[in-house]
Amino acid sequence: MNNNDIVIRLRYALNIKKSDLIKVFALGGMTLDEVKVNDILTKQEPDSKRDDKLTMQQLEGFMNGLIISQRGQKIGADLQPIAPTFDMAKEEDINNVVMKKLKIAMSYTSDDYMAFMAKAGIEVSNSELSAVLRRPDHRNYKPAGDRYLRNILKGMAMTYRPDNGKS
Repeated sequence: MNNNDIVIRLRYALNIKKSDLIKVFALGGMTLDEVKVNDILTKQEPDSKRDDKLTMQQLEGFMNGLIISQRGQKIGADLQPIAPTFDMAKEEDINNVVMKKLKIAMSYTSDDYMAFMAKAGIEVSNSELSAVLRRPDHRNYKPAGDRYLRNILKGMAMTYRPDNGKS
């Protein structure tokens, strides 16, 4: 999966309008015009680089904006807003970070993720799922392959858009 494919699938599953997509990117600190958003929402060629249309930083900005749009700005002890973190350091981190930030934004539990995966047709144990949701420096951390994220997004689409969730 490439980066813009993640945004396309999330937009579909959560039924996000294009104007709201621009607002979510803005909340994450990314100023995009409608032309760039249209470019992001078109599928890439299968043999192109993962970040051809959407960089890791832009994808993470979108995920941070999704958290802020759903949960509000995080406030610290001094009552000042806390800036969102950027945790994608390398390509192998992308799926794990997207899964974690989606879980935060939508207030999902591991049971929700397992239900989405089951709806998409795969069974995952709780320990296997928790391994991909751990911090990268944890000894039981496991990089999440495309299979995890793709099936979570597919299960979300099937759950929230049962008429059309065949992505």
